[in-house]
Amino acid sequence: MSTDTTRLDAATLASKIHAGELSSVEVTQAHLDRIAEVDGEYNAFLHVASEQALAAAAEVDRAVAAGEKPASALAGVPLALKDVFTTTDMPTTCGSKILEGWVSPYDATLTTKLREAGIPILGKTNMDEFAMGSSTENSAYGPTRNPWDTSRIPGGSGGGSAAALASYQAPLAIGTDTGGSIRQPAAVTATVGTKPTYGTVSRYGLVACASSLDQGGPCSRTVLDTALLHEVIAGHDPRDSTSVNAAVRPVVEAARQGAAGDLKGLKVGVVKELHSDSYQPGVLSSFDAAVEMLTKLGAEVVEVSCPHFEYALASYYLILPSEVSSNLARFDAMRYGMRVDDGTMSAEQVMAATRAAGFGKEVKRRIMIGTYALSSGYYEAYYGQALKVRSLIAQDFDKAYEQVDVLVSPTSPFTPWKLGEKVDDPLAMYLSDLCTLPTNLAGHCAMSVPSGLSADDGLPVGLQIMAPALADERLYRVGAAFEAARGPIVA
Repeated sequence: MSTDTTRLDAATLASKIHAGELSSVEVTQAHLDRIAEVDGEYNAFLHVASEQALAAAAEVDRAVAAGEKPASALAGVPLALKDVFTTTDMPTTCGSKILEGWVSPYDATLTTKLREAGIPILGKTNMDEFAMGSSTENSAYGPTRNPWDTSRIPGGSGGGSAAALASYQAPLAIGTDTGGSIRQPAAVTATVGTKPTYGTVSRYGLVACASSLDQGGPCSRTVLDTALLHEVIAGHDPRDSTSVNAAVRPVVEAARQGAAGDLKGLKVGVVKELHSDSYQPGVLSSFDAAVEMLTKLGAEVVEVSCPHFEYALASYYLILPSEVSSNLARFDAMRYGMRVDDGTMSAEQVMAATRAAGFGKEVKRRIMIGTYALSSGYYEAYYGQALKVRSLIAQDFDKAYEQVDVLVSPTSPFTPWKLGEKVDDPLAMYLSDLCTLPTNLAGHCAMSVPSGLSADDGLPVGLQIMAPALADERLYRVGAAFEAARGPIVA
């Protein structure tokens, strides 16, 4: 029974739990059993919280038995949480040795929302250290493997959450997206992931990588499940100074409407700058087939140009390291986390020794680049210029959305590569986020939905759908319509 249960989507599980056909404890235990059975192969989880998850599930079952209204549409359905959100009852490591074993004294707002919604948290998922990477190989606790081919990467930084979904260890997951860390893992594991509009999901308790870019978001195996989770975690939070005080968008309604398969009256823009001969041929052919399918569903498809997108990569890799160098200064060995001290060292020596031992190679690289970019005499030449490019990219989006309702592109130019293949070539790794970065720089919303398997290697490809800020429901309408028309993806 547990195998059947773990294969069900979250919406189906929720309806069965709320109707009393399945108990939340049964469903949660089935997923915990699945984790115990297969995660040794995938390394998707850094911490499994069996006791806490079963206790949360038992509380949902008690409420159902008492005839109480479910706490949310997903009450009782378990979830995998990226290990970058603070939790008081399990460690928060951010994939780094410097926070090994650290337990936060407070829950992130997103964690609190999940608990209040009656969603049992199965555990914390693996990630690139402090969310810096595109392959989950930068985790201090070993790489996560892609369930489609365990010799390949599951994307990053949220590869653990994506792999947990793809291997049926969880029906729901939470990721974060700074430059594509929800969407790129979703693309290479044939799962669904949304980067909501910046500021619509609270960052309070999300350990910062780059504060002006980071955004938590929902992940699952279907568009509807992702929408249901989106509505649970979104909403204004006075504890987050960048939180948008606006009503949660009707994303579930949009997903249900889209599933009917009618996109008449919708204008879709194909971004010229995100369709290149340098992309993998199988990715391009899958994308072109997806665009053709959108046309058959009634959408009007036009090509649009966003000329400054070609500078997005350079701009992003100045803005992000600059913010990283500021944010990671808090890991000073004085207040929490790892401390290297032989008893004879000065405070400065303790800080230096702890950071040398606690931070990984990629984190150190980005701290150094960011510190240099912000240094006296270079600030305007690097960081200042990058901010100007960021404004131009946002203007490109604004002009495009005057012509169309949504934009589409491949989510990533490549299917998942072999573990170790790009680990010593940071620039090659950065290129995998080419299509996802512009949305983060503009603060808009985007989704990756599986478009099929690449003809050249049989591995998953993602279709990226982008929409203006606070128009997240458009993603779900288009994503659900495409998903219904595409049908199941069979290996």
